[in-house]
Amino acid sequence: QVQLVESGGGLVQAGGSLRLSCAASGRTFSSYAMAWFRQAPGKEREFVGAINWTGRTTNYADSVKGRFTISRDNAKNTAYLQMNSLEPEDTAVYYCAVDRVSFGSGTKRADYEYYYWGQGTQVTVSS
Repeated sequence: QVQLVESGGGLVQAGGSLRLSCAASGRTFSSYAMAWFRQAPGKEREFVGAINWTGRTTNYADSVKGRFTISRDNAKNTAYLQMNSLEPEDTAVYYCAVDRVSFGSGTKRADYEYYYWGQGTQVTVSS
């Protein structure tokens, strides 16, 4: 069983930065790939990026590539999403999620591939 808690969301001006954290409880966190998704009002949840279980491999949606960076600290059971050059279009609730299977490559982009989810944290970017 894994529980995830996101934090770090808030209101920021366009061009600004935020760093989201995803704290996991559960002894097997370090064995699982993780991902960030987001959902804007009236839109479907979309993939943002993912990281493999070691932290060495990441992949990103085209919309955030070059602006967002995912990392993880397995010793702290925490994953991070560093968001730079934020745009109003980045406004959404951001969720972290844990892969269904262990030792994943961090390349999965479909939300059904992820089993555990956090409650989400709101990110609002003003223009």
